[in-house]
Amino acid sequence: MTGKKILLADDETALRFLLTETLADEGYAITETEDGQQAKDKLQQESYDLVILDYMMPEKTGVEVCEWLRGSDSPNRDIPVILLTAKALEKDKEKAKAAGVTSYVVKPFSPLQLIDIVGSLLGDGE
Repeated sequence: MTGKKILLADDETALRFLLTETLADEGYAITETEDGQQAKDKLQQESYDLVILDYMMPEKTGVEVCEWLRGSDSPNRDIPVILLTAKALEKDKEKAKAAGVTSYVVKPFSPLQLIDIVGSLLGDGE
């Protein structure tokens, strides 16, 4: 059990449920939010080990949240950020990279693939 804390922000309830179940099974403590503004609020209130942001969300996009986070004085400023997106275009990747996104995962992806990425970013891999 890792007990590491992950903030998951995605406006798709079904996907959020699937990812929460999958990551919780791996021993991560998941906090869910359904839009970018909620994610920002949580990142200002609590410390996390990693954040997973959906690119397209109401209020603020994942890229906007990441950009804000990297420029903020939040204790979470330097944590890894995984961006989930259906946008596979190079310009979207560039935008994400410029905002400080650590890892870019294109939908559809398998939950196992995400667990591998989370594990490697948090140093929980074999």
